[in-house]
Amino acid sequence: MSALAFASPAVLAALVLLPAIWWLLRLTPPRPVVEVFPPFRILASILKREETPARSPWWLTLLRMLMAAAIILAIADPVLNPRANTLSASGPLVLVIDNSWAAAADWQRRVDTATALIDDAAVRDVPISLVFTAERHNDAVPIDAATARTRLAASQARPLPADRAGAVAALKTALAGTAPGTLAFLSDGIAAGERDDTLAALQGLQPAELRLIEGDGRGAVALTDANNEAEAMTVTASRLSASGARTLALTAHDSRGRPIGNGTLAFRAGETTAAGSIAAPFELRNDFAQVTVDGLATAGATHLLDDGFRRRRVAFLSGETHDPSQPLLSPLHYIEKALAPYSELVRPGVADLATAIPELLEQRPSVLIMADIGRLPEETYAPVKKWLEAGGMLIRFAGPRLAAAPADDPLVPVMLRKGERALDGALSWSEPQPLADYPPASPFAGMRRPEGVLVKRQVLAEPTPDLPERTWASLADGTPLVTTGKVGAGRIVLFHVSAETSWSNLPLSGDFVEMLRRSVQLSRGGGVAASGDAKGQRLPPYRLLTAVGTLSADTGEAKPLDPAAADRGPATADNPPGLYGSQEGFVAHNLFPPKQVLAPLPTAADLALVHENLVDQVAKSLKPALLLIATLLLIADCLIVLFMNGAFARRLARPPARGAAATFAVVTLSVGLLALSSGSALADDSKPGDDKLLARLDTTHLAYVVTGESDVDHISERGLVGLTEFLTYRTTLEPGEPVGVDIATDELAVFPLLYWPVSASAAMPSPAAISRIDAYMRNGGTVLFDTRDQFSALDNSVAASPNTQRLRDILANLDIPPLEPVPPDHVLTKSFYLLANFPGRYTGSPLWVQADFDEKADPNRPARAGDGVSPIMITGNDFAGAWAIDDSGAPLLPTVPPDEMQREHAFRSGVNIMMYMLTGNYKADQVHVPALLERLGQ
Repeated sequence: MSALAFASPAVLAALVLLPAIWWLLRLTPPRPVVEVFPPFRILASILKREETPARSPWWLTLLRMLMAAAIILAIADPVLNPRANTLSASGPLVLVIDNSWAAAADWQRRVDTATALIDDAAVRDVPISLVFTAERHNDAVPIDAATARTRLAASQARPLPADRAGAVAALKTALAGTAPGTLAFLSDGIAAGERDDTLAALQGLQPAELRLIEGDGRGAVALTDANNEAEAMTVTASRLSASGARTLALTAHDSRGRPIGNGTLAFRAGETTAAGSIAAPFELRNDFAQVTVDGLATAGATHLLDDGFRRRRVAFLSGETHDPSQPLLSPLHYIEKALAPYSELVRPGVADLATAIPELLEQRPSVLIMADIGRLPEETYAPVKKWLEAGGMLIRFAGPRLAAAPADDPLVPVMLRKGERALDGALSWSEPQPLADYPPASPFAGMRRPEGVLVKRQVLAEPTPDLPERTWASLADGTPLVTTGKVGAGRIVLFHVSAETSWSNLPLSGDFVEMLRRSVQLSRGGGVAASGDAKGQRLPPYRLLTAVGTLSADTGEAKPLDPAAADRGPATADNPPGLYGSQEGFVAHNLFPPKQVLAPLPTAADLALVHENLVDQVAKSLKPALLLIATLLLIADCLIVLFMNGAFARRLARPPARGAAATFAVVTLSVGLLALSSGSALADDSKPGDDKLLARLDTTHLAYVVTGESDVDHISERGLVGLTEFLTYRTTLEPGEPVGVDIATDELAVFPLLYWPVSASAAMPSPAAISRIDAYMRNGGTVLFDTRDQFSALDNSVAASPNTQRLRDILANLDIPPLEPVPPDHVLTKSFYLLANFPGRYTGSPLWVQADFDEKADPNRPARAGDGVSPIMITGNDFAGAWAIDDSGAPLLPTVPPDEMQREHAFRSGVNIMMYMLTGNYKADQVHVPALLERLGQ
């Protein structure tokens, strides 16, 4: 087709008259002369006998020549993009039209081009075979022009890739060996698959003429992936043409179509893939429902998002505090590394569980993770249950504290047996167990069973009829490893191993990351596809994407989608892109899968192709535009002539007298300083009692808990005075004066040890005070509970003493680890003195400390080491009664039985306890020095 033609080309011969018009237009009438009145000047003018006409300027003549040329060209009636009737009449006209997603940008031009070809075929009375490459079914039987126009008008672009193989197969069946006359392929320019031989297949139909008509497909861009990272959302895209750099704008929309985020997508020159980002707060990114490329209204330039895309907020809690310099010993270290790329992580600001849990729940997390937490403060159970019933997810990890927790814990999904199961201990006949294959109904289904993962210790679930249904993962011997249970709209998930490597090496494997990621994705409306209840079900179409990138409720002939295949793409006619599921939950099925790359349609050099472009407009006449130009030139000529003849001559008004211009360019800003009511330049932010706290930081002080009973508090004070003097005379430690503390109000963090004389007649501490003690122990402090009832227990009474019962009431609201009497190889037995027992005023009661389950320790080792100091000690020997002295240094109370060596050993016990508190496992390492020197040959 020629780009320009004339309806009356003979009129163009009038252009040869332009030189004659030039000569005629050179002259203009003489311009009237304005003369001054004086008579002598009039007489001088009378003497003139000849007048010389004025000549028109060259630019005015050129203007008139252009006007004449425009009139001549308008009469010739030029036509842009005329339709040339050059179709071959040797066979039917075959139209193969790509109505894929990339054709939506210029679909009307494709319809106009096909209409022009059908009109030409109608003039020659040639049948037409019409097929579309993105339709489910094609009827390629040749039809007349009227029917072809009707089918073309009813067609539309589809949000699908082109299926050209099906269209060619339909053509072969319909033509039944008849060779086409003209075969026109209106292509979108994108290859369908890695090897697209469409042109060769069309050439195999042996048409008399093969035309390849392309449009604006070179500008096609498709979004292939979107990830919600920690700081921003990253978007990956592919384009068809790699020529030149190109920057596109990205817009994120919410579920109502409102734009709530913007970003950019930059392609470098020579590259067909690029990554962009949309920076927005975490909460705002969770509201993204789709991402679009501005200016490109296609299904490829739209990427749908579902609930699985949203970044969850995960809160952490641990039952144990570890040294920050040893992160591998912390259970939260492995959880944080596993979830940091996928979730927004939140840690509590305080160690007190009674304060930390409400603080975390106020931040509305999707998931709350508890690592080895046994008993929670009583007042926290109600808010946690309420949060669970509203849709929260609680993920718990086992450990010594959980194994020692009571069996009636409401925050575990299954009934647990007391204690834990050791699979590699010295007294165990069993060996560490690997993992079994994941059950089909588990969210871990589809993951390969991990190799090399062994479990050495676990908490066991009581067998119940519904235990298999609650099990997500199990060991090779069938014991559950991960169990779950529903609480209202929420869910509890329990890993029956610890979150660090003491019980298994699962936290070191990649399966730990994937298991946590899948579990977290189930939280807070994770979508029907992510729910274990929808496993194996097909989801009906809910909202489908149109070719121009908008969601429609019309589902047409779309079939239900298998959620497991939702990310396999690309989309097909059976499962077009869109949302599948229901209003309660859905999954997004996009046009292309991740890492999809657009490639141009390959053309072989040996094919006889006629390359054409889509028409912009059918038979567009330029005559109106040329007549408009001629009219405008005529108006301009008239105005110029009138101006030259003085029609617009006016005396210019005298400019106004210059005066002083008033200039207001200076604006004065006055900054006021707020006056302090005290008159001081610096604010005093100190609080009452800070001076006392600073004084206690200067030196180490022994502290005791004030019970409110004067006689008990007096013995505690005098006992710590005696121990302080003993420490000063026998060691290099010089403590300050003992301090009595109120656990409900005083700052406890400055004291390494709190001596608590338990008294049944004293007031029961408040829950807030007990929570502060819990936080104190979690942060590294130690509480020495002394029931002072060993003498009353010597009568072999079965019932517990009142002081012991009061201690049980206090510990019932504390999350304490398992306890054991001090073993003979414990650091406490040799931290300063070598001791076999720890007597006080009485003897016979063991000193209870945190149990150590390191069964692989060398039995010949001089001392057992620990990573930290026991947060709790319990005795009934009345240490303070043995230490108490008066102002002269004499003992206040006798020992039972009377024995001054027992008092000496009581003081030595206090020294060992203080050294253990201040040095930890230092002595456990130092006792190995002789062995190390011997091994080194010294």
